[in-house]
Amino acid sequence: MNITEAALKGWIGFITRNAVAAAVLIALSTIGVGYFAASQIGINTNTEDMLSPDLEFRKNAKAMDKAFPQFDDNIVVVLDGANADLVADAASALTGALAKSPDIYGDVFDPKGLAFFAKNGFLYLSKPELESLVARLNDAQPFIGRLWNDPTLPGLFATLRLILEESAKGTDKVEIAALGGVLKATEAVVRAAIKGERKSLSWRNLIAGEDATDGNVFRAIILKPRLDYGSLQPGGDVIDRLRGLFAELQLENNYQVRARLTGSVALEYEELESVVDGLGLAGVLSFSLVILLLIWGLKNLKLAGAVLATLVAGLIWTAGFAALAVGTLNLISVAFAVLFIGLSVDFGIHYTLRYAEALGRGQAGRDALVEAGADVGGALILSAVAAALGFLAFVPTDYIGLAELGIIAGGGMFIALAANLTCLPALLMLMPVAGKNITTWARKGGYRWARPLGLVIGAAGLIGLVLVPQVRFDFDPLNLKDRQSESVASLFDLMRADGGGPYQIEILAESVDHASRLAGTLAKLPTVKSAISVSDLIPSDQEIKLEIAETLGFTLAPSLSLEPERKRSSHKDRLAAMQEFRKFLDRGENSGGAQNLSAALSDFAAKFQGEPDKLQELELRLTWTLINRMVELRQALDAAPINIGALPATLRSRQIAKDGRAMVTVKPKADLTDRTALAEFVAEVRSIAPEAAGSPVTILEAGRVVVAAFVQAALWAFIAIALLVLAITRSLREIGLIFAPLLVAASLTMTVSVLADLPFNFANVIVLPLLFGLGIASAIHIVMREKSADTGAMATSTPRAVVFSALTTIGSFASISLSGHPGTASMGVLLTIAITLTLVSTLTVLPALIAVFPVGKRA
Repeated sequence: MNITEAALKGWIGFITRNAVAAAVLIALSTIGVGYFAASQIGINTNTEDMLSPDLEFRKNAKAMDKAFPQFDDNIVVVLDGANADLVADAASALTGALAKSPDIYGDVFDPKGLAFFAKNGFLYLSKPELESLVARLNDAQPFIGRLWNDPTLPGLFATLRLILEESAKGTDKVEIAALGGVLKATEAVVRAAIKGERKSLSWRNLIAGEDATDGNVFRAIILKPRLDYGSLQPGGDVIDRLRGLFAELQLENNYQVRARLTGSVALEYEELESVVDGLGLAGVLSFSLVILLLIWGLKNLKLAGAVLATLVAGLIWTAGFAALAVGTLNLISVAFAVLFIGLSVDFGIHYTLRYAEALGRGQAGRDALVEAGADVGGALILSAVAAALGFLAFVPTDYIGLAELGIIAGGGMFIALAANLTCLPALLMLMPVAGKNITTWARKGGYRWARPLGLVIGAAGLIGLVLVPQVRFDFDPLNLKDRQSESVASLFDLMRADGGGPYQIEILAESVDHASRLAGTLAKLPTVKSAISVSDLIPSDQEIKLEIAETLGFTLAPSLSLEPERKRSSHKDRLAAMQEFRKFLDRGENSGGAQNLSAALSDFAAKFQGEPDKLQELELRLTWTLINRMVELRQALDAAPINIGALPATLRSRQIAKDGRAMVTVKPKADLTDRTALAEFVAEVRSIAPEAAGSPVTILEAGRVVVAAFVQAALWAFIAIALLVLAITRSLREIGLIFAPLLVAASLTMTVSVLADLPFNFANVIVLPLLFGLGIASAIHIVMREKSADTGAMATSTPRAVVFSALTTIGSFASISLSGHPGTASMGVLLTIAITLTLVSTLTVLPALIAVFPVGKRA
């Protein structure tokens, strides 16, 4: 008997003699630790915080955040609709409501809604664009005046009639297109009303000379809200209030506008919900599978109940340890609970089956518990330390996300060991079971069946090495998020609408002049679509543009001098106006567009005869947004020269920091979801500006850090576990036997990753180091049992324990794969594959090798 066995016998003997006291103390401590864990532990969903802040690219990002704090912790309200006018009016209504509660919503920034751009919009057009617009508006001046004074359905029909009459005269050659195809757009609105669709006229597009029919219009409003950092969901209250405000304003009903939330706060909010919901489901399924497998494998409800109770106590203790050791869980370490369920139960299965085996030989309860603990305890200790080393191998790396999981899970292995050598024997002592022979799955000499199968599996592992260089790593953290979630879907919609989106680089220049020069240099790079600094907000050719706009002021200002009156006509006036206008349109000399509009109005009158509310609704669809557009047009007549000092403070502060440094924003030409394009873009920009920050830099550098952490952790895990096994077994042969099935399983896992197109990512990169830490336990149990058993390991309860231990682990990881969070699910899928292949390899390759290279029996 060695020192370890003697110590284990003494400890378990003490526990079993004081089983009641031990159970009470364990129960009380579990309740206390559970309360502590529930009240102290938090969750951080920021993926960047999973990397060391000492990395150079993280320092650059922090410097940018410090210079421009308004870009941190934002909520972006994305409004989208088919009508530019309604989207603009919805944005105006929403920003007005948000501004009333600055203590909740903080700073509200609607760049397209700034009065500055309404006043100076003409200056941001190119010279040809402005000349074309001014010419159209000068031609339309008489009609604009009429609509300003009478923005009703009768007023619109009267104006359209005037346009057609003037055009028919052929004197001034007034173009119907002067109001941007208003006849066609009006017909489209009428036809939509007939079909029961809600379509409105876009006067903004008409004024700009664009298609006035419905398109796809986006508007982004950026908030920097007050967050409750004492809550598990800091942005939860603000997000709930925003959704309530959307409902209160009836944005969808009144403006036909959809309101969605994205930005860092909304992304983290939904991601946390996804992770928690997914792991909640995974936890229930995992626990259910463990129960079923325990009952099947142990064939005794008392034994299964004792293992489950031990599992629950150990899980709660591990949660308390997590709260104490790291305080906050990240999106990877939050999976510790499901990992623990799969791993801790392994110890319980081996102990209880060894206990049942001793009972089957006729030993008394306490003696059986003591002997089983002493017999299997050494292997449990070695397995726990090996698994812990697999987890702890990530601690020295720069990948803090996995390092924290390593700390929690590494500590959890020792907690699991302590629970199964304390709680489990105490409970088994209090719930005695009758002796029963354990069914073994092989007879002495049964290694023969493993040789051919082991040869096939081993050969597959060697062949798989050819595919290892093709293993792919997905560097983009957006691919770990649920693309169907509101925050992610709306973010990608914005990216498609404005180009670039989060895939843009930001650079902090020393001054405004430096930023301007830097932007000019960067804009010439082949991979760069645009490089923008605050200087680009200053329009070019201002003198010429102001002169052009001044001519429009002379023409339009008198027509827009009176204050507008938003009014509605009576049903009698609306009906009479439509009838008169239809008669006018039916004249033969009018254009095809006029005839089409007449036909649409006739169909409308026939369908909705006697329904005055339908005609009133048509008036709203055609004219309700008109006054706001006319007001914007009047504001644009007051344009004035612009310099950097004239920019509004809210706009200037987003380009120039308080210390005078200025931002340069660089957008790519290529799609940066392609890894090669991303690397080229970052390399080119950093060749000019090494201090560049932004998501492309973070994605590239973070990927490199994670791969380096993976290689480093795998190497440390391999060396540490090998030294541990060598110190215990003092046999290079046994080290080879233990590691051979793991190396085969690792090769096969990477082969499946390539063939099934399951790339490694920030979450599932933990698979291979864990494969060594966790998979080694089964090999250790078989090799150590082979040394001690007279009949050979395969003729004992050990293979059964190995199989059911692996099945419970596989069940736990498989349940993670059902998570709605893609990152968590990918971790579950690859872990399931890895442990399954490890089980197959351990039960085939290892017995085949033992048959060829038998281990020495322990005296």
